[in-house]
Amino acid sequence: MSSTLKTLRILSDPTRIRILRLLREEELSVAELQEILGMGQSRISTHLSQLRQTGLVSDRRVGKNSLYAFTGENEKLGGHLLPVLDKASEEVEEISDDSSALALSLAKRRDKARAYFDALAGKFGKTYLPGRSWKALAESLLKLMPPMIIADLGAGEGTFSQLLAQRAEHVIAVDNSEKMVDFGSKVARENGYENLEYRLGGIEAPPIAEESIDLAFFSQSLHHAEKPEQAVAAAHSILKPGGRIVILDLLKHQFEEARELYADHWLGFSELEISRFLEKQKFQEIDISVVDREPDPPHFQTLMAIAVKAQS
Repeated sequence: MSSTLKTLRILSDPTRIRILRLLREEELSVAELQEILGMGQSRISTHLSQLRQTGLVSDRRVGKNSLYAFTGENEKLGGHLLPVLDKASEEVEEISDDSSALALSLAKRRDKARAYFDALAGKFGKTYLPGRSWKALAESLLKLMPPMIIADLGAGEGTFSQLLAQRAEHVIAVDNSEKMVDFGSKVARENGYENLEYRLGGIEAPPIAEESIDLAFFSQSLHHAEKPEQAVAAAHSILKPGGRIVILDLLKHQFEEARELYADHWLGFSELEISRFLEKQKFQEIDISVVDREPDPPHFQTLMAIAVKAQS
């Protein structure tokens, strides 16, 4: 088969089109392509191998990783390939998502401070020292938090709400389970949390007045919502101008059993999905990163997103 026919055959696959479009913009590792495309390593490696065989992609070693680059602009393929690639790209719906995901990936690559902190955090607690623990560190940071009016959206029994109430001016814990609200209210009374209030309601329409909250928190609750985008919109509505939203949730995964085991409606979210929820509501200063990875299967990962509601 001629090289031209091989190239045309390669360009018939949407995933390879997506990879080529990304590599035209930036050299990327397999791990970065995995993150952007939401695909497994073996699948991406197979496509890269085929692209490399036809001369469309090259790779080079950088430390422990290989970076892949687009080489389809060489003289042999020249002006024939790019118009075909551009035309084919118009028929691949995911291309626009890939561009946004690429921007997020490159921002994370540039965030060397985050990478250093992740490495440092991984060492915390490995060597025993009396009195050093994540709990003690968290308690210290909570004490430094300025007094605020906080909404804990999807609070469950309210353990997190009780921690926040130690410092907050007022905490409103919202949950759609009457039993959870009754239990949390009882615990709050027994422990003297006069600034902690439980309210029955859903996170897509929380029973909280508009522009009355300084901080809206979703702590592993968004993946239980039927309409997570609507929940983010509702959080925007109850926040004061300049208020902040914090989302802690699972990174998108393939552990289907979570639907039955934990009543999860969604199998987590990609960073791009969360970014789009926030951007649609005109949140500013959006910062999203993966902050934890569980060591045991299925290796759930936690992403954190923080953003600010624009001033009026």
